[in-house]
Formats: sequence, C-alpha cells, structure tokens
Amino acid sequence: MLNLNDILETVTMIQDENLDIRTITMGISLLDCIDPDIDIACQKVYDKICKKAQNLVKVGQQIETEYGIPIINKRISVTPISIISAGCKTSPVKFALTLERAAKNVGVNLIGGYSALVQKGFSEGDRELIESIPEALAVTSNVCSSVNVGSTKTGINLDACALMGKIVKQASILTRDNKCFGAAKLVVFCNAVEDNPFMAGAFHGVGEPDCIINVGVSGPGVVRSALSKYKNADITEISDIIKKTSYKITRVGQLVGATAAERLGVPFGIVDLSLAPTPAVGDSVAHILEEIGLEKCGCFGTTAALALLNDAVKKGGVMACSKIGGLSGAFIPVSEDAGMIEAARCGCLTLEKLEAMTAVCSVGLDMIIIPGDTDDDVISAIIADEAAIGMVNSKTTAVRIIPAIGMNVGDELDWGGLFGKGPVMNVNKYSPSKFIHRGGLIPAPLHSLRN
Repeated sequence: MLNLNDILETVTMIQDENLDIRTITMGISLLDCIDPDIDIACQKVYDKICKKAQNLVKVGQQIETEYGIPIINKRISVTPISIISAGCKTSPVKFALTLERAAKNVGVNLIGGYSALVQKGFSEGDRELIESIPEALAVTSNVCSSVNVGSTKTGINLDACALMGKIVKQASILTRDNKCFGAAKLVVFCNAVEDNPFMAGAFHGVGEPDCIINVGVSGPGVVRSALSKYKNADITEISDIIKKTSYKITRVGQLVGATAAERLGVPFGIVDLSLAPTPAVGDSVAHILEEIGLEKCGCFGTTAALALLNDAVKKGGVMACSKIGGLSGAFIPVSEDAGMIEAARCGCLTLEKLEAMTAVCSVGLDMIIIPGDTDDDVISAIIADEAAIGMVNSKTTAVRIIPAIGMNVGDELDWGGLFGKGPVMNVNKYSPSKFIHRGGLIPAPLHSLRN
C-alpha cells in the first residue's frame, strides 16, 4: 500500500535534493558480430546496436514523464571490442567509428566497450586495440574506453601498466585542442566488473545475457540532507540514517530498471547504487563527509568517514533490491564533485590522500587532472599503485587521470556538464621508471588461492 508521506518524501528528494537516475545502460553482446572481414563485422555491430537500442531513449523519456524521475543519461555498453576485432587484420579504429555512428543514430549520450582485458597478458588483438585507443578517442565524441590490467585472482600485468601510462598521455596529447578530453573517456581497471552501467568504464561482459538493462542511481544530495537533520547523532546513528536513505533511493532505481526492461523486452540486470556526484551545488560526496563532521574533505578522518559511508550505502541498497551490482558505493571523481573541487583548490585534498581513500570507496582515482608534463612512467606507477590496492583488497579500483597538456599545478581545466572542472593537482615526480620497466606479472596475493 502506498504511503502518502513516502510519496511526498520522494518528490522532495527529486525537486530539492538532486535525486536522479544517473543512467539506464543497455548492455549488448556483440559476440555474434565477429567476422574476419572488418567491414562486415562493423556492419553487423551497427545493425545490432541500432536494432536493440532503437527505443532506449524513447522509453527513458517516457519513464521520466510518467514518474517525474529525472534520468540524466541513456547509454550503451558492448562486448569488449578487443574480442570482436581480434580476427580482423586492420586497425580496430573502424569499430570505434562504428560505435560512434550507432550511438548517434539511437541518440544515447555515451557508448562504452572499446576495451581490453589484459590482467594476465596480451593477445595480439588486445595489444592492437590498446595501441589504437588514443586515436579512437580523438576521432569520436561518444565512445569510451577501458583496460583491465589486474585482478585478485591473476595479479597485476606490469607490462600493461607501463603501456597504459603512454596511452593515457597520448590520449591527452591527441585531444589537447579539446581540453585533453580523450583521457577523460579512458579508465584503467583492476578487478573490472562485467555489469557496470557507469562510464567511462562500462563494458558488457561475456557472461552477461545477449541484451540487458542496468541502472545507475545517484543521490549524494539526498544523503547529505538526511544527515543535516541529525546534528548530534553519534556515528552509529549516522550509519543507520545513511542505510535508510540508501534503501529509499534504491527503490526508485528498482522501479525505473524493472519498468524500462519490461518495455524494452529485455532482462533487468542490476541496480548500481553509487553516490555519483556532479559539479552542481548540493550534489557532492565531499559535502556528505563534511556533514558527518570533517572541516574539509581531505583532512585526517576522511578515509574513515568514507569507509562508513560506502558500507552504509551498500547495506541499505542490498535490503531494497535483490539485484544490486556494478560498483555500488561512493564515487570520488574530483572534477565532478563540487566539494572535492573546493578541497583540491585549497590544498586540503591531495593525490596521496585520494589514493588512501580509494581503499574504501567504490572505485578509485577518478577524474583527476595532473600537469601535462608528468612523465609516462609516473602515470604507469599511479596505475600500478591503484591496481595493487584493488588486488590486495579484492575490490574494483580504477584510474581515470587527465594529463593537462600545457598546464601546470594551480591551472584549471573545465569541460562543463557532468565531467565538470578542476584544478591541476601536484604529482610526486621522483622516478619509478626502473620499477615499471622491469615488466612481468606482479603475483596474485595468497588469498587468491581460495577455491
């Protein structure tokens, strides 16, 4: 039975506290599009995406109108293209252009899956795709890319880390006239998940159905507003408040996901309950941490407060929906979070503190802008450090870092929209080159032997 107070509370969340469905993402398998002739394969890819997703945007808009729930993005994820392109003997950039053309045809915001999984080593197709990433991201605006370089089960591919430092830098260089936006569409993972609806790291795993709908919910403003009503609560009560609020947010995601899946005639996958911030005032994870009691995000206590937040969000979401998945938790993308932008500007939030926070947050070092002259090997080492945190802690970690070509510490890069803006952050420039160029595989931890 519907409760009037619950309805009014949800309306308030949407109108005043920035509650939204951040994305409905259709995952599409392209395994049946494989062909040794790249032109035939690309045509199959284009036809399948256009057929499966032809009504995705329309259905999303219908649900927005009927329920009054903002759905910010409609997106597509596909099978990692390194698998689809492996049998072709020409540049995989043709697939990137095909994905771009299909995305524009069906009207989605972004399409993810220009990806490779190389946690234990490279196939020839993997290496070809990875080396093509800078060009692919430079000639497209909607295509996103990801590479998985490690896992708890396999260890960390240090050769892949070394290569990705160069690729990230090159992606920035090739898009320097577009504010180095190529690197903002590229994520390097450890323990990548196969049902992630959030860009830029989304791809459709080979173990997923042929086509599926996943939903990403966001509500930092709702959580902060709930906490603001309990100024004197102890930390256990704070956790309970976050859990109850997350429960309500997740129910909204369940409704939207189930409805979209039914109308599109595809299975409903998961709700990813992630507090994904935006640069908008009142929609910040950093401000939640400050509501908990920190003077400024980045001061001592930030990691503990974030651990509490992440845990409570997951517990509340699991109670609300039997299909929780993706990355669920709290994101900390610096350029996309108004509170983190402020903290980085004043020097309270540093790259080293962010790395510590990634041990307990939902993903990792996300949307961080660094000086454009940062050495490739330093970027590779940042990737390796983050992968090590993920590998040892059996969690997903990632690096989405943007070398701002021609800019230095204190300068600011501004993309606008959900990608936001942020200051160029200081990077420790002492060289890790000898370590990075040893190459090989960092062995998996002992607890990887569980079976």
